[in-house]
Parts: sequence; C-alpha cells; structure tokens
Amino acid sequence: MFEFIKAGGFLMYPILLCSLVAMAIIAERFWSLQRKRIIPPGLVGQVWNWVKSGKLDRQHIDALRSGSPLGKILAAGLVNRHRGRDVMKESIEEVGAHVVHELGKYLNMLGVIASISPLLGLLGTVMGMIEVFATISGQGVGNAGALAGGISKALFTTAAGLSVAIPALFFYRYLRGRVDELVIGMEQEAIKLIDVVQGTRDKSSPNSNNGNTNS
Repeated sequence: MFEFIKAGGFLMYPILLCSLVAMAIIAERFWSLQRKRIIPPGLVGQVWNWVKSGKLDRQHIDALRSGSPLGKILAAGLVNRHRGRDVMKESIEEVGAHVVHELGKYLNMLGVIASISPLLGLLGTVMGMIEVFATISGQGVGNAGALAGGISKALFTTAAGLSVAIPALFFYRYLRGRVDELVIGMEQEAIKLIDVVQGTRDKSSPNSNNGNTNS
C-alpha cells in the first residue's frame, strides 16, 4: 500500500485523505439514516393514545422531541394542536425543514469528494506527463526508466482518483435517495397525526386511510 502511494507521488496523499473522509461519512450516514431511528414504528399510534387518554403533557412532548427526528416533528405539531390545523401544519413544516437539513448532513461533502477526486487524479496525470516531457527534453528518449517513472505516476494517480470517486458518487446518490424516502415517510406520519388530532381521520386508528390523506 505504501509503495502504491509512493509511486503515485505527493498527490496520492490528498486522494487518500478524500478516501478516508468518504468512508467515514458513508459509515456515519448508514448508521444515522436507519429507518427505525428516523421513523420509529407505531410512534403516531402511541402519541394518539396519549392524546385520547389525556396523558399528553410537557414531559411526554419533551421525550418525543428528543427521541427521534420524526418525534421532533410531531412534537412541534402537538405543541400547537389547540391552535387549529393550519398553525399545527405550519409548525410541523418549519421544524421539518430543519430535520431534513440534518438528515442530509455531510452528504454535500461526500458529493464534493466524488467531484474532486478524479480531478486530483487528472492533476497527477498532467504532472506525470510533464515529467515525461521534461525527461525527453533533457535526456532524449534513451532513458526508459525515467520515462516509465513519469508515466507510472500519471497512471497511479488517475487510477486512485477514480477508485475514490466512483464509490463516493454511488453512495452519495444512494444516501440522497434514502433521505428522500425518509422525508416522504415522515410527511405521511405527520399528516396522519394532524388528521386524527384535528378530526379529519378516523380517530379509532391513526393508521387508517381516507380520501383526505392520499397526498
């Protein structure tokens, strides 16, 4: 591994750094974006049971807010549940925007790594070819070892840059898709809560569907 880095020249070090940062971001986001952590199953039903039984108080709302991203969104609506549907929905949307931003944390950096890694490899290629032409200019084409060294540096950095960029781009797209999926799931759960609290959904079961909640 060290020989591979050494053969590619000093530009291999920023490429290696990009690789380490990308792996850390991917691992952290896979852990953080688990569906059960973002949208705990049965949470809306549990909240509705608190509302029906009159047990919903400040302590329950605080616990809900700190428990999960969905809980934070639902808590914002419950605080304003007595102020009408529009106010409740507006407060949910406001907090939801912050939650969505948190879900996408570090993904822009992953996208940047996917973009700059091949450029670093290309820069290494250019510098390697400059060495090749400098050697040809000074020594002619008889020094095969010097020529091979410059060409090798160019090829190593290109391969390393692409090896980092390809998986980084793949996981960037994949994790963006996961965030979008989770956002849609949270929107659906929030609409269920609004409807049961404001009386536009069958209150016997917050998981029941009607014509007002298809969107």
